[in-house]
Amino acid sequence: MTGDKVKADDAIGIETVGMTMQFGNFTALDDVSIKVKPGSFHALLGENGAGKSTLVKCIMGFYHATKGQLMVNNHEVEIPDPRAAHAIGLGMVYQHFTLVPSLTAAENLVISRDDAPAIIDWRKEREALADFLNTMPFKVPLDQPVMSLAAGEKQKLEILKQLYLGRRFLILDEPTSVLTPAEADEVLGLVRNLCKAGKISVLMISHKFREVTMFADEVSVLRRGVMVGGGKVSDLSTDQMASMMVGADLPERNSDRTGSPGHKILSVSGIRAIDRSGLKSIEIDKLDVCAGEIVGIAGISGNGQMELMEILNGQRKYSEGSISIKGLSYSATRTEARELCVRVLPEEPLRNACVANMTVAENIGFRYFDVKNGGSTRFWINNREIRNRAADLVSAFKVKTTSLDSLISSLSGGNVQRAVLARELTGQVDLLVISNPCFGLDFSAVAEIRSRIITARNSGSAVLLMSEDLDEILELSDRIIVMSEGRLAYETLAAQADVGEIGRYMAGHHA
Repeated sequence: MTGDKVKADDAIGIETVGMTMQFGNFTALDDVSIKVKPGSFHALLGENGAGKSTLVKCIMGFYHATKGQLMVNNHEVEIPDPRAAHAIGLGMVYQHFTLVPSLTAAENLVISRDDAPAIIDWRKEREALADFLNTMPFKVPLDQPVMSLAAGEKQKLEILKQLYLGRRFLILDEPTSVLTPAEADEVLGLVRNLCKAGKISVLMISHKFREVTMFADEVSVLRRGVMVGGGKVSDLSTDQMASMMVGADLPERNSDRTGSPGHKILSVSGIRAIDRSGLKSIEIDKLDVCAGEIVGIAGISGNGQMELMEILNGQRKYSEGSISIKGLSYSATRTEARELCVRVLPEEPLRNACVANMTVAENIGFRYFDVKNGGSTRFWINNREIRNRAADLVSAFKVKTTSLDSLISSLSGGNVQRAVLARELTGQVDLLVISNPCFGLDFSAVAEIRSRIITARNSGSAVLLMSEDLDEILELSDRIIVMSEGRLAYETLAAQADVGEIGRYMAGHHA
């Protein structure tokens, strides 16, 4: 970087110019140019997979952009790694806390410095920290272990750490995901005040329109790796921002569907549960899925879709309500799932539906390794039968693997997904529950997996599809339900879908 040196107390402005990032044949960012002015609070919006994380990782030096430049205070810079980003004043506050829980706030701050001494003079350091906090608009208790702090205090400490280390441009990655609304408003209000005072500039990744409209000066919107709009927040409505995120045009619906919905398979009634933050509630008053239909649950990340998947999969307890399959009470035990023909394809299947250090054949065999052909259970493992059945399914589902004995973790994402689909779609399937089935996959894998889902629907399976990719929902679904703030907020037939109306409900407009 050339030119005038940035003053230690000045906010930093950054600009990406034509930034492009390719991973093989996949383009995650395509010619993205955004500008964050010094002292401004800038929001970055986009659906899951829109390219937000890729963009900030390019800015911070985690990735090296295929094309394009990064400008810092109007000077082109090259950032080979995060350490170089830190050296010129760029910092990032992550969605999940990076503090050491057993250490005090003071200890976390001091050990985060590159020049932290081997033997620390704590009297001197505490005096310096007290002087530093006197210049800040918010305080945290320095001598308490981080584990005893409230979530809002931890998030303040994460931000204070970046300021203590001299960062003057902060990237905030969904900084309020574990905060109550009151904590979120307090933290973001304090950050905004620092921006107004010219101390810092902020680029905040967020899914919450309320926070964007309350605190951000400007917004940029990404969709499928492309910058699709933005401007001053004061000039834009949440409807307009939602429309940029989800697009204005309906994608072509999959035309391979046959038949019409039959009898009710899944019935969810009056469910009440706590969300993953422990602070908000999930409330599902009524949700039914019939044989031979795909019901798509659309929504911006963090609105309860993950928790709904966990409830249906038996991974999250609920305090009220009931779930039934084909009229029978269902609690998601392995025996119930087998007897009622329920199959699940969770998000990130390598982590959530596989054992990474077991073989392809073993992972495909999880459904039936202890079941005889007649359906009764057995107490020994027939390895030859497992391998033979796995070989048939690997061939039928075009799973590319060097061997049935290869660890499933050695497969590409698309092939892990195919292997799990092979396991879950084998035999009678009355209910298929799926979450983000194509996230991060290449186009050929996406087309094949969506075709498999349609085939299951046409054969009479009831399919509940949760996806943060609205195009996927629109292409595959017979009915679409929008989930917002832990509730089912809106329902429409896919054939009559209005993207603008869906976008409004995704933006939190419930009336």
